[in-house]
Amino acid sequence: MALPWKVLDQFTTETEGVLELRQRGKGDFLITLGSQVLMNSKAQRSEIALGILGCKGLEKHLQPQVLVGGLGMGITLRAVLDQLPETAGVVVAELNPIIHQWCLGPLAELTRGAAADPRVEIKISDVAKLIKTSAKNQFDAIILDLYRGPGPQTDRLKDPLYGTRAIAHTFSALKPGGTLAVWGENPDSGFEGRLASGGFTVRCERPGKGGYRHAVWVAEKKTGISTKG
Repeated sequence: MALPWKVLDQFTTETEGVLELRQRGKGDFLITLGSQVLMNSKAQRSEIALGILGCKGLEKHLQPQVLVGGLGMGITLRAVLDQLPETAGVVVAELNPIIHQWCLGPLAELTRGAAADPRVEIKISDVAKLIKTSAKNQFDAIILDLYRGPGPQTDRLKDPLYGTRAIAHTFSALKPGGTLAVWGENPDSGFEGRLASGGFTVRCERPGKGGYRHAVWVAEKKTGISTKG
């Protein structure tokens, strides 16, 4: 018989309802928003793959700089940190400070203290704004692990993360050869086309075997070209 879920903490957001952290047994957590499950600590494969694919090869760089959009349970962040040298710098943009507190508190053991790693700087901010205001060629990798990925509903031009204008900002913020890695629920050919038109080589991975498999886009910034925002 499954143990009942226990609510560890909750927070009422301004626009989307109650955000809750739940636990049953050791290492079994949920984050919910209203009636929607945002994250499940027992379903990690796409988040881990996102961190690994986004930072592939950076362990050989002297001081790689990475931007992560969305902290969540810190699972993607843990995967990112495991790929990077001790000299790396990782900026994590998270909209909700209570998520940060959960990652420092009850969720810390789940990720071996990823949110408290000395390489990490947490910014309570919108990752779209951080990308837009970043210096040119600032990051070796940008990794977007947000609970809403690209899809048919995405505004092709104006979406702040997955639209054409946002892709141009991301292209500018990445170093030549840098990687954009994006989590999504399902493949989306429109997003892939915008990335290709925006100066990226792109592929869509489906981590795991069997069952429902999420999408992970891996887009590499081409060198020797420029785009207009």
